[in-house]
Amino acid sequence: MPQLYLVAQIAGRSVAIDADQVESVVDIGEVTAVPRADANVRGLAALRSRVVTVVDTKAALGLDASSDNARRAVITRVEAQHYALLVDSLDDIAPFDLLPLGSGVALDRAWRAAGRGIIERDGEPILVIDLASLVPGQVAAAE
Repeated sequence: MPQLYLVAQIAGRSVAIDADQVESVVDIGEVTAVPRADANVRGLAALRSRVVTVVDTKAALGLDASSDNARRAVITRVEAQHYALLVDSLDDIAPFDLLPLGSGVALDRAWRAAGRGIIERDGEPILVIDLASLVPGQVAAAE
């Protein structure tokens, strides 16, 4: 049975996120830096009367950090904490069947750790990622 996925762009790559991991999609306002925070943490932001940790998703994947003006984010909850994971853009939300990652799929270490399978949209494979694996402190647990 198909599952609902949010299709987004991260570092110019289409990715799919299980809708069960998505609490909301927002544009983040001002981000306050946190001294000595993990390098993947952009800072903290106020969102609907609560504070969320803003994660630079590109940095979490071992890529060049997002620009300071990156504001679009997917809100998720991991271990009772809310996180805003920055994305380049959002494409679609639709039902897809989850397919296993084939052995021929070449992914570097961070993408491989985040990858949970693929979906096919218009004949194009799209990597399904687990948002929790991109949260600081969760990456090591996922490996």
